[in-house]
Amino acid sequence: MSEFALRGAIYSPIADPFFEPTETCAVFESDGLIWIRAGRIHALGDYRAVKDLLPDEVEIRHYRDSILLPGFVDAHIHYPQVEIIGSYGTQLLEWLNKYTFPAEAKFNDPAHATRIAEFFIAELQRNGTTAASVFCTSAPGSVDAIFEAAQRDNMLLLAGVMMMDSHAPANILDTAQASYNDSKALIERWHKRGRCLYTVTPRFALTSSPEQLELAGALMREHADVRLQSHISENRAEVARAAELYPERANYTDIYDHYGLLDQRAIYGHAIHLSESELRRFHETGANMAHCPTSNFFIGSGLFDIAKTRDAARPVTVGLGTDVGGGTSFSMLQTMSEAYKMAQLLGISVTAAQCYYLATLGSAQALGIDDRVGKLQPGYAADIAVMDPRATPLLSLRANVAESIDELLFALMICVDDRAIQATYVAGELAHVRDG
Repeated sequence: MSEFALRGAIYSPIADPFFEPTETCAVFESDGLIWIRAGRIHALGDYRAVKDLLPDEVEIRHYRDSILLPGFVDAHIHYPQVEIIGSYGTQLLEWLNKYTFPAEAKFNDPAHATRIAEFFIAELQRNGTTAASVFCTSAPGSVDAIFEAAQRDNMLLLAGVMMMDSHAPANILDTAQASYNDSKALIERWHKRGRCLYTVTPRFALTSSPEQLELAGALMREHADVRLQSHISENRAEVARAAELYPERANYTDIYDHYGLLDQRAIYGHAIHLSESELRRFHETGANMAHCPTSNFFIGSGLFDIAKTRDAARPVTVGLGTDVGGGTSFSMLQTMSEAYKMAQLLGISVTAAQCYYLATLGSAQALGIDDRVGKLQPGYAADIAVMDPRATPLLSLRANVAESIDELLFALMICVDDRAIQATYVAGELAHVRDG
């Protein structure tokens, strides 16, 4: 791996601005330098100070008028649904049957899985996303394809085979035992291979039998360092259906809790329609949530209450997810914009610092990878998004009158344009450059 340095403005969340003063929650250097060695950040800070530490032979790449950010961390995204992004109409359960399940059936073909996986990784990088928690399909080959594509660029990816043995078309169903066996084999093949991490992935309670959820819990007990991802309370009809399928359980959250699937290693997408007792149980167990606002708007699922979820009396850790293809964009900037608007509809004004935290360090914390990514700090992976605040005439005009870095970052996420991502570095290697 090469050794070099990046020069530009540096902005990085370092703490949670929902609970600490904004001014202490991020570092900002108007003219900074990041020294990268062997794929990691070796040092960073004021340009003049770090420049004096550099050996003469180390190349400095100067991104003039640009901002160096931690690579975005997408806490919830479905790579098999890329082809159906922007599909018209319907709410969640009909949307799954009309669009999602047919799209996922195509991943029984390894060639199709490989083609979409390669497109997906490139699209993440084009949007400055350098780590993600990814849903695959029930076909084990879909997991192989996404991990192989990620590993070629040394990208940090969490993924797992979709466990679903009930209430879906036969061509995408597994069985409880088959999903357990497939998961065990994939953990052995991929977990901690390079930067690949395995995630046990029951789709949601509606498509898993009690036997399958029991085996998902067994996988979590048998493998102490794998994670779990699923969905909860995205749609009111879904909540009602979960109650019909599991009438013995107190609520939707209790289904997962009963099978040992609610702890610090778990992250659940959406979590819109949870009761106070369910939110309290998330807090007590340390389970995490992925907020997916573009999807919630598009499918009409409801409004995620960020203030209620992050209540200081019983806070829940929350990351931000694009949820493609129910979500409408790979861009975490666009996702931040929609998160802000959703909060506004609930009478909540989230700050730029809070939004960028959710898209970087907050998502990393929710996924249990904040010891290696999510902020710019010595020892962390050199996963870096280079943002050009003057990428378009409108952005340039707006940047010219911004009076602070917070104002500029806020304007960039609201007036978002995918051309604002100038370059993306993954583990210290240039993975994407805007102009080719």
